[in-house]
Amino acid sequence: MTNPIEAIKERLANIPYAQTLGIETQFMGEEFTLVLPYRESNIGNPSLPALHGGGVGGFMEVCAIAQLILNNPNRELPRPIGINIDYLRRGRPVETYARAQIFKQGSRVANLRVRAWQDRFETPIATLNGHFLLGKDNT
Repeated sequence: MTNPIEAIKERLANIPYAQTLGIETQFMGEEFTLVLPYRESNIGNPSLPALHGGGVGGFMEVCAIAQLILNNPNRELPRPIGINIDYLRRGRPVETYARAQIFKQGSRVANLRVRAWQDRFETPIATLNGHFLLGKDNT
């Protein structure tokens, strides 16, 4: 059986934005987590400094897609249908983490929630609620 982290890395390599942001994968205990390492290029407001909101949003979208890949390894990449993002606090120039939870998955559509945080999971910097169209089954 293929290592799940390696399988996710291979699939995420096909998402150029994930490569641009420098997204990394890891398991924290039993939880699948994505990591957005600090990079100067991810800063949107250098006077604060603060992470670019679009980068944080894209990071959370990639996290949702990665979770769907993990749960549906034989399907094509899922596509977002509708996404709502709540920006809750400034993203400081440090490592950022995201974790997705699937709330409902049908045969064609899935509903997910993603939380992005920096120091503590309990204090997210942003959350995402989204619906994704599941790709075709390749088996």
